[in-house]
Amino acid sequence: MSSIIENPEVKQDLPTPPAAFNLAKFLSTYGPQLGIIGVFVLGWLFFIVAAPETFLSPQIYLAFMSTIPFFAIVALPLTMAVIAGEMDLSFPSIMAIGMVAFIGVFKATGSVLLALLAGLVTGFLAGTLNGVIVVGIGIPSLVVTIGTQFFWRGAVLVLLGGKGNTLVEAKDSLLREVLVGKIGIIPVQMIWLIIIAVCTWFLLNRHKFGAQIYVIGDNKNTAELMGINTKVTRMLVFALVGMAAAFAGILASLHVSFFWPSLGDGYLLKTLAAVFLGGTSVFGGVGTILGTFIGSFIIGAIEAAIVAVGLTGFWTQLIYGLIIILSVSMHAILRRRLG
Repeated sequence: MSSIIENPEVKQDLPTPPAAFNLAKFLSTYGPQLGIIGVFVLGWLFFIVAAPETFLSPQIYLAFMSTIPFFAIVALPLTMAVIAGEMDLSFPSIMAIGMVAFIGVFKATGSVLLALLAGLVTGFLAGTLNGVIVVGIGIPSLVVTIGTQFFWRGAVLVLLGGKGNTLVEAKDSLLREVLVGKIGIIPVQMIWLIIIAVCTWFLLNRHKFGAQIYVIGDNKNTAELMGINTKVTRMLVFALVGMAAAFAGILASLHVSFFWPSLGDGYLLKTLAAVFLGGTSVFGGVGTILGTFIGSFIIGAIEAAIVAVGLTGFWTQLIYGLIIILSVSMHAILRRRLG
């Protein structure tokens, strides 16, 4: 008596049994993303219960889509910098110096496109300068970017005499509509945020550049032994942060058709809080674009929630600071326990 098991031809046609689901591996891989999604859901439920009239209104979500992209666009490449073990505190001033280049070229040529390119190139070069000083001289990025933050802010004040500039002349241009117009009721800056989030996610998770960033953040010496050009990779990360900061500054200024020399000052805490709340470790080597994307919306909603529940705006910075301290402390504890 023969059976199909004993028949080698039939044995080859048997379907391969599916691999057993490994819960521990799944949680290890997707735990940080699940954690920030859980925080997002619980936080939003709290907002709705605490202020239903505000958070059940469609208008508040349109307002979020108008304002959150201005700092979330910077938070995405900043996440890559922190994963690589670096820090950039100069992006608020780069937002402003990028706008100085934008205004200068726009006044000279009347072209919004050329002005946009000038602003982006200025941001890229300012970010590259951070990278050159950090990598070339070997100074910690925290110190370098504090210095360049003051330098670029001072340059803005000197070049413009501390005065703002109107952008009303650019209000009727097609490119302004492409940058900060509306598609139906959806603000276009929200579309730009999604595009940049997808590009950044692809770069970090599906390109060798992202793999190099993770390895450098985990152990720079190991990365060099693996043949990774750590200097070029780190400089490129700073350049991307600078270019994103300039782009965000241009969007924020075109949105209100005016440029203030203090542009960007209010985004420092929000951006850092979004990065750390999203699960990015200040020690490097750990972080996700999805976490920062969701963290940006939580941070963006906190200010509205504070006002909606009847607290004063003075609570805002207190809560942002608390979020940063708790996020960094949590990663320090986890890192110590995991060895």
